[in-house]
Amino acid sequence: MSTYFLAMMLLSAGSFIRTRSAAPEMRPASAASDMVWGWAATASFWMWLGLIVWGFLTLHWSQPLAAVMASLAVNAVIGIRGPMRTWPGLSMMFCIAGLLSGAVTLLN
Repeated sequence: MSTYFLAMMLLSAGSFIRTRSAAPEMRPASAASDMVWGWAATASFWMWLGLIVWGFLTLHWSQPLAAVMASLAVNAVIGIRGPMRTWPGLSMMFCIAGLLSGAVTLLN
């Protein structure tokens, strides 16, 4: 699997989990942690959009389309799974890993 596909799925999952965690009990106890998580999720969303545009400009049209479909499938699996107490930590890991993978993709 290429870093492009991996980045797209991780970024999408990380920011999707953040949007699904609206209840206060699904947020980190620390306000600073919640703020950092929000920044990471927002950066992940914008990186995801940027990778879509970059993919359509540099790759064959089928690759960014497949990456978008795969990231939406990951979001569907997360949505079906339902809320979990570990979501903030997983989301933060997905966001950071996705941002790093996206940066590697853009720099190569």
